[in-house]
Amino acid sequence: MAPTGILRRTDTGVDLELTRTISAPREDVWATLTDSDRTAGWYGPWERLSENSIRVQMLFEDGAPWMDMNIHVCESPSRLAVSTTGGWELDVRLTGATTLTLIHHLSSTEGVGEIGPGWEYYLDMMLASRDGTPLPSFDDYYPSQKEYYSTLGVER
Repeated sequence: MAPTGILRRTDTGVDLELTRTISAPREDVWATLTDSDRTAGWYGPWERLSENSIRVQMLFEDGAPWMDMNIHVCESPSRLAVSTTGGWELDVRLTGATTLTLIHHLSSTEGVGEIGPGWEYYLDMMLASRDGTPLPSFDDYYPSQKEYYSTLGVER
């Protein structure tokens, strides 16, 4: 698996951006990102806690823990922005026919050697779950992609 992520400098740190092109209508890709039955196949199911908060079961993490998330933007079928209780800020954008860009807002490049391969894995999990193909193994992403992300330069 070849890594695809880039880093962009922002006023508050850096953005890690990963992109996938998907041969499907945006509305269908949107459902893959927001429908609990479909997220269960690649990330984990979720349940609503309030109008702007959910909790997601991280099925593919050790122990399948639950994580609380706040929803900041939900503009169907083009943008979903959430933050985790652990402080991660994520923004997913769907454009054209259909480009998915996942943006992880970071204060620094610390830990990007672990974070980047994780997002590569989850995005490829999403594609496999959509296509009905076998899910990838995290071992195909980490540690093999760690060096790429650890040495990735920041674009302006």
